[in-house]
Amino acid sequence: MRDLSRLLRPRSIAVIGGGAWCENVIREARAFGFKGPIWPVHPTRTTVAGECAVADVSELPDAPDASFVGVNRHATVEIIRSLAARGAGGAVCFASGFLEASEELADGGAVQDALLDAAGDMPIFGPNCYGFINGLDGTALWPDQHGMVQVDRGIAIITQSSNIALNLTMQKRGLPIAYLLTAGNQAQVDLAELGMAALADNRVTALGLHIEGIGDLRRFEALAEAARRLGKPIVALKIGASEQAQTATISHTASLAGSAAGSDALLARLGIRKVTSLSLFLEVLKLLHVTGPLASARIASMSCSGGEASLMADTALSCGVEFPALNASQEGALRKALGPQVSLANPLDYHTYIWGDRAAMAATFSAMMDPSLSIGCVVLDFPRGDRCDASMWDIVIDAIQDATRESGKPITVVSSLPETLPEEIAAELIADGIPPLCGLDDALSAIALAAQPPPSTPGDPVLTPVTMSDMASIMLTEVQAKTALSAHGLGVPKGFNATSSAEAGRTAQSLQPPMVLKGVGFAHKSENGAVALNLHKAKDVSEAADRMPTTEFLLEEMITDGVADLLVGVVSDPAHGFVLTLGAGGTLTELLADTVHLLLPVGPTEIEAAVDGLTVAPLLAGFRGAHPTNRQSIVNAVLAVQDYVIANAAQVLEVEVNPLICTPTRAVAADALIRLRDTQ
Repeated sequence: MRDLSRLLRPRSIAVIGGGAWCENVIREARAFGFKGPIWPVHPTRTTVAGECAVADVSELPDAPDASFVGVNRHATVEIIRSLAARGAGGAVCFASGFLEASEELADGGAVQDALLDAAGDMPIFGPNCYGFINGLDGTALWPDQHGMVQVDRGIAIITQSSNIALNLTMQKRGLPIAYLLTAGNQAQVDLAELGMAALADNRVTALGLHIEGIGDLRRFEALAEAARRLGKPIVALKIGASEQAQTATISHTASLAGSAAGSDALLARLGIRKVTSLSLFLEVLKLLHVTGPLASARIASMSCSGGEASLMADTALSCGVEFPALNASQEGALRKALGPQVSLANPLDYHTYIWGDRAAMAATFSAMMDPSLSIGCVVLDFPRGDRCDASMWDIVIDAIQDATRESGKPITVVSSLPETLPEEIAAELIADGIPPLCGLDDALSAIALAAQPPPSTPGDPVLTPVTMSDMASIMLTEVQAKTALSAHGLGVPKGFNATSSAEAGRTAQSLQPPMVLKGVGFAHKSENGAVALNLHKAKDVSEAADRMPTTEFLLEEMITDGVADLLVGVVSDPAHGFVLTLGAGGTLTELLADTVHLLLPVGPTEIEAAVDGLTVAPLLAGFRGAHPTNRQSIVNAVLAVQDYVIANAAQVLEVEVNPLICTPTRAVAADALIRLRDTQ
């Protein structure tokens, strides 16, 4: 990956262009504390935003470390070529009209290719991006206002959306932002390279990614491994789950959003914490900045209100945290601190008897922090500073600091509303090592995410599909699909083909009843009247065949000892790899929508864990005295499908086994389909 140090931590800056955006870059760089030379470049102006200008890149006094190129797209290409020839450290390409606009501009892709050729080895951000702000060293190549301040250490945020980046700088949650980096089109420097550069700075504690599309999977995997090795967690907000969002993403950044299932599976595989809102994104990063990853989601809650205690308990039900019951040691210490009138529980309502008593509050908070817990939460909403006096709230913070030292456990301040935790107080809490979290839902969800264990070791690289613009495909028949999969070890029913109803009746003599007859060539056999069950005699088979709208049939033994049906499917997702789906199968597939998604390759342990995560897992284990399924046969069936996909990765677009009938002795593919890339 490229060395971005000159660009991100420049000693000199060039700004090419003379419009309002370029003037803003110069003003913002100076306002944010940049002390080095700034060299505007403009063909006719002698000064830009108070700085002396030169007419051409060739006239610059030296090769600039960082350049902001704020001219039209065609001029951008030539300016980038000139900067690269001068040995510049890198550039931000502000202009749009490149690959992201290829549907509107026929030459958008060609102009982007020309830009890459002009840059050569010189790093470029974008095109179609705002640039970056370095809050650690007081550097900004940024054409707009922003809300960042200089910090000594903090988190890094990388986003493909410049406007979202701008909005994030306006947060009032006390979150220290070390780097804010925008990627735009990722034409050359992508999210992974930006992330690696940020993580390499020892002043960065965690990394936040707003992702519209992932370019190079291998580089993204390398980023996740670097974060794991450095002990710096990554939080990601991945957009593109809705059809509308996917359309917007493709048109906006020319990057493929891919399927939501694929992105979720990829992030989970790499140990990246996934969030679904910008608010939670900031809260998780804030918590990780102060405490780092948490050992568990076992927590304690303390508040002086029964209503708040109940809200915490109810909110926890959907957030993935646990409030363990108090043990005898906790109860004894709490009773000593609170007296006989307080009902003891977790979450705890410590009432207002001890309000204003620092020693009693500290003793209460310390008593709650059992060694088995990972973090404590003190629910505390601050009064409005413009109308009220908040001096008594300082005593609570002092007590939290005392309890943190006494227990050795982190304790966070949780406000029930974001508005009731002012920015200046949040910043002071962070400086004191106390995580300030805004809103009960986001606070508890952030704790649950911070407690997610990262992978202990790097996994196998994701199996990547062949990416081609021509996606013409062919569908194998059920017979062909089962034959192909059985060659890799998948169990299939004993059966025979027939090309007439009479032949179907004759083949019935070779199978033990009951039997199932299927018409060949239908994706949805039941809806097309192309399946008949529980056939016992040759006559039954012939008559069933006569009623079907086809002359080609598959007659099979009917599996009668099934305990549960599963779906095993694999889809080629160009953005993320081959997505394996395990779920409830048969008639329950659409009804339950009970699925787990993984990326290939997977091992037996991962398959077992995925199956255990299904709602129908108790059926597989033998629900209410029923026979359990043969779990090893289920694992073997999934591995057989995977083996087929790996052996045919250049062609496979989709494989589905549904249902996989799971019995006490075996797992049998009752139906299967395979869709392949048409290479003809």
